[in-house]
Amino acid sequence: MGDPNAKYQSPLTSRYASPEMAANFSNNKRFGTWRRLWYNLAVAEKQLGLGGITDLALDQMKSNVDNIDYEVANQEEKKRRHDVMAHVHAFGLVAPEAAGIIHLGATSCFVTDNADLIIFRDAMDLLIGKLVCVISDLAQFAVKHKDLPTLGFTHFQPAQLTTVGKRATLWIQELLWDLRNMKRARDDLGFRGVKGTTGTQASFLALFAGDHDKVEQLDQLVTELSGFSTCYPVCGQTYSRKIDVDFLSPLASFGATAHRIATDIRLLANLKEIEEPFEKDQIGSSAMAYKRNPMRCERICSLSRHLMVLIGDVLQTASVQWLERTLDDSANRRISIPEACLTADIVLTTMQNVVEGLVVYPKVIERRIRSELPFMATENFIMAMVTKGGDRQECHEQIRVLSHQAAAVVKQEGGDNDLIDRVRACEYFAPIKDDLDELLNPATFIGRAPQQVDNFVANHVAPALAPYSAAIAAKKPAELSV
Repeated sequence: MGDPNAKYQSPLTSRYASPEMAANFSNNKRFGTWRRLWYNLAVAEKQLGLGGITDLALDQMKSNVDNIDYEVANQEEKKRRHDVMAHVHAFGLVAPEAAGIIHLGATSCFVTDNADLIIFRDAMDLLIGKLVCVISDLAQFAVKHKDLPTLGFTHFQPAQLTTVGKRATLWIQELLWDLRNMKRARDDLGFRGVKGTTGTQASFLALFAGDHDKVEQLDQLVTELSGFSTCYPVCGQTYSRKIDVDFLSPLASFGATAHRIATDIRLLANLKEIEEPFEKDQIGSSAMAYKRNPMRCERICSLSRHLMVLIGDVLQTASVQWLERTLDDSANRRISIPEACLTADIVLTTMQNVVEGLVVYPKVIERRIRSELPFMATENFIMAMVTKGGDRQECHEQIRVLSHQAAAVVKQEGGDNDLIDRVRACEYFAPIKDDLDELLNPATFIGRAPQQVDNFVANHVAPALAPYSAAIAAKKPAELSV
């Protein structure tokens, strides 16, 4: 065995991916699935009365599904330039009684396409299981911080207050849409079935001596044996590559969500209001020892960009399939679709790790609110003065002058916002001096944010997560290898 460090390895598997997702796209999974498909086909053919398939043949096939001699298969593929026939040969060597009936009536896409559909569905199950855990963790975070006022930002400029928990619901809502889209794509996956070389089932019609009913029964029986309830009613040699577009679209969309959430956390980390977890021995910079870089969220953004662009591969592949099929889809699909699933898996694991360890700094948040709230509270000052007999226009002018003076101190002198001190010192505002503290209470500026969090979690998050309660209960902390 050569040194694995002497040749390129994809960092998706060597550095980041979870063991379960890497295993889902492994050779063992792919070629083991091929053998299960050949076994299912033989079982169905025998059950429908096709001769020449013995019980011993089926026993040998079943007992050797995972007994794959890759050296034999690789040597045969090098000679034949055909991966499917290489594995037919290798399977036949360990199941000699079945050697003559393996792949009977089938075309290569019987195993390649059907196996892909099985692997894709299993991949989406893994992704959905991780996504619901992220949503669950974020929902707990939202509820915990539903009452904590924080400065809102529009255009990344200070705006009216919201709460830390309410902001998290914006992230959760997009993730719920991603959950809906992934589940729909998963449930929409069908089975290619047994359709023959160009989709006409001619070879199977010949095997069953022109009995159309048995061919239809064979198609449905193999579909059910392979774990699907339905197969695509028509296809060419392959299932339509439009299916790949439908499958990858929700993953690309999720990439946009993940990038947005991670970017928000990066911005808040710069403000020192919220940080991703930072381990005791973690180093933020090789030169600047004090730094606490948001490397996890940066990784999420980096990989999410890759995830978002992979949809272009499957769109282009779907658009250029000629007539019943061309082979220019194969090499591209071997890369783009596994990479999309692996990348989504990595992003989800990293997101879970971040959400589980999010750190909130209430005092920093409070300080920033104090620096901006006086300006935001000026409308409240005006309303309070009017209720005590003041003139709205005169009050507005008084506030305008004092606000500009305070802004000059902040912007030109680098001082603190002293608007409240100016209001207290101004005789005009004497009628409301005793009310200023209450008028400046941040809790009075957050509207219905706490109630919105409670309603959203109870009426939207909880029902969406209910079908996955077992997966959420079994959740383990997300650990990153690097």
